[in-house]
Amino acid sequence: MNQEYLEKMLNSVRQGGLSVADAVRELRQLPFQDIGCAQIDHHRQLRQGMPEMIFGEGKTVEQIVAIAAAMADKESNILVTRLDGEKAARVIQALPAAIYHSAARCLTLEQQPPEQQGKGTILVVSAGTSDIPVAAEALVTAEFLGNRVEHVYDVGVAGIHRLLARSEQLAAAAVIIVVAGMEGALPSVVGGLVNKPVIAVPTSVGYGASFGGIAALLGMLNSCASGVTVVNIDNGFGAACAASLMNRV
Repeated sequence: MNQEYLEKMLNSVRQGGLSVADAVRELRQLPFQDIGCAQIDHHRQLRQGMPEMIFGEGKTVEQIVAIAAAMADKESNILVTRLDGEKAARVIQALPAAIYHSAARCLTLEQQPPEQQGKGTILVVSAGTSDIPVAAEALVTAEFLGNRVEHVYDVGVAGIHRLLARSEQLAAAAVIIVVAGMEGALPSVVGGLVNKPVIAVPTSVGYGASFGGIAALLGMLNSCASGVTVVNIDNGFGAACAASLMNRV
């Protein structure tokens, strides 16, 4: 339930199109709605400026559809993350207007175009092609939250000239999300080149001694570049939410 939905409902009461009793019934579900498998936080859009979003991994198709349908009933835009293609196809059968973003493993259902709230561009940078799924999740999420987004892929430190060739694009961004696996060095390099927030996302990409992303995580936490913030391993979604908040200030 966003502000526009609430204003429309209150205007309907004022104009006599909706009874007070029906409005009270609607408002009773404003904090959250219990649908059995989930308690949906309809109030989050009003409270945080972004709706509740659905983590698809571990949920059944039936649970995802039930949650999405309840949110759609309140005119919320819907984002489902960590959704494989097979599950997504079954969700789309129930919600034909939904769109699956295969590279990002995300599904979106827009009831209305996202309100553009960002003051600048969020730039998503990936070190390698293998990091693209996490970078794409960040990109889709940031766009869903009403930001202008650009991306630069495969510019890791093994060929640093590829990153330096994009220096103008780096300088023009308001917030930069940097996604890297292996040793996780790229955010430190980017952080040393720019005067804006850098959000580092370690990925689980790498050989055995990368320990599923822990090596990259520790490297980013120990970055010598000031102003680098680090989110959890493979958490492109969380990076995009943080970047979106920064981009609204």
